[in-house]
Amino acid sequence: MNAGPYENRSVPLKPFVAASDDGEVICRCEEIRKGEIRAAIHEGMYTTTEIKRFIRPGMGPCQGQRCQPLVKRIIAQELSVAMDTLESITARPPARPTKMSILAKEVTHGEERS
Repeated sequence: MNAGPYENRSVPLKPFVAASDDGEVICRCEEIRKGEIRAAIHEGMYTTTEIKRFIRPGMGPCQGQRCQPLVKRIIAQELSVAMDTLESITARPPARPTKMSILAKEVTHGEERS
């Protein structure tokens, strides 16, 4: 059986050719365009995790809730694989610095205690 490029990275992809819709915004949070995702795939990023780490779709406030299906569809089209063979983006809450004083305070029935 012939393995596709997703299963076998030694299978070369067709050369990258810009498309008319490459300017379409896929990830609104991080302002990632379709052409950037397609170019990353042709540079060797074949999984949603690799794409996420390389160009950051799915790392904004929505954590991929809006763009994940679009990113998966683009990867599937470029690699000629079924979308359900691609793993989903792992959503993680955004990390923000928190002061220890905030964590140390306890709120009980509307009253603050220190």
